[in-house]
Amino acid sequence: MLREPFPATRNAALLRLTQFAPRAGHAYASGRNTDPGPEQAGAVSKLSPYLRYRMLTEQEVVGATLGQHSLPAAEKYVQEVLWRTYWKGWLEMRPSVWAQYLEERDRQRDSFPNARAIQSAEAGETGIEGFDDWARELLETGYLHNHARMWFASIWIFTLRLPWALGADFFLRHLVDADAASNTLSWRWVAGLQTAGKAYLATSENIARFTHGRFVPKGLATIATMPTETPVCAAQPLPQAAYLDAQKPTFLLVTPEDLHPESVFGASVKINGAGILFDPETLSGDNARYFVEGATRDAAERVASGFKCPTKLCNHLDAASLIAQAREAGAKQVVTAYAPVGPVADALARIAPSLASEGLPIVQVRRAWDESFWPLATKGFFPFKERIPKILKEMGLSR
Repeated sequence: MLREPFPATRNAALLRLTQFAPRAGHAYASGRNTDPGPEQAGAVSKLSPYLRYRMLTEQEVVGATLGQHSLPAAEKYVQEVLWRTYWKGWLEMRPSVWAQYLEERDRQRDSFPNARAIQSAEAGETGIEGFDDWARELLETGYLHNHARMWFASIWIFTLRLPWALGADFFLRHLVDADAASNTLSWRWVAGLQTAGKAYLATSENIARFTHGRFVPKGLATIATMPTETPVCAAQPLPQAAYLDAQKPTFLLVTPEDLHPESVFGASVKINGAGILFDPETLSGDNARYFVEGATRDAAERVASGFKCPTKLCNHLDAASLIAQAREAGAKQVVTAYAPVGPVADALARIAPSLASEGLPIVQVRRAWDESFWPLATKGFFPFKERIPKILKEMGLSR
């Protein structure tokens, strides 16, 4: 499986955060763009899998960072964490972009005439220095440095002239931290679709500089020929936050979208039973599945201990089995941490009517972090980031 797996426990995540937090200021800002290679220590935190599945929360990570540094000193890292939040909020208010991506992916799979070129790119056999190395690194480790992801996507789209949606799919199928919002919208940004007319064009000079000369690729595109698409719909309001009746007997459903339910549901909620979901169908590739399988076992132990309730691992999200588990627990409602746009949200939407007809509403509870930041993702990131200091101060995180 993975050559260097991320330990799939919350304790491992907390240890990594503790080790990184002192370096989240100048050391991160000055070294964050450098990709020294998979065997070398770098400036980045490598917390993304833990944030992706919320084994760590953004609030925890930012809080630990600002416990060591002032906001101006750690601004670059805090903004990096908030990019993830921004992408989530942006897509949440434009869910049709996810559906559009899936349609484009499937269309290109069926119609792109040069299947061999796709196979060569995915196998790292194009002859392009750096690009081939990153393709193999992704296959072997399930991870790429963020700057390498940008270079790779740019070369895929503009030099190799391959469909951006198939590149985004390649990442989703192999990244441990594969995420519907961050991955899809980052590929759109590189392609010039996310910010109309502004694409990211990788250059040999930039790659050489930030890989310490490991790679100096030749023949990269010098002109960004951007793809076209149907215009994106205007942002729609976020769905209303669900009301949770804490007095009702409750069945807790834990999904890979949020594997730290202890910080969502307090002791006031009467949890009669819990199901921890590991459904391979809601995950895009084996690397993510391998990580999440371990992470769900870790979450199950914490849930059983923290909520003092019967806890089961579930390997498929379907209405009949969820209804049966909730009935066995004597529950009158199913609660879960809010699932943002993506495969889990799609699955919950499919089964919700069946549960409702049985008198078992699915109540999705959004975190305060998302409630504060997501509504601000109406435009680009720069207007969004202007609001970050004020919100962090209101949360008591900045000094």
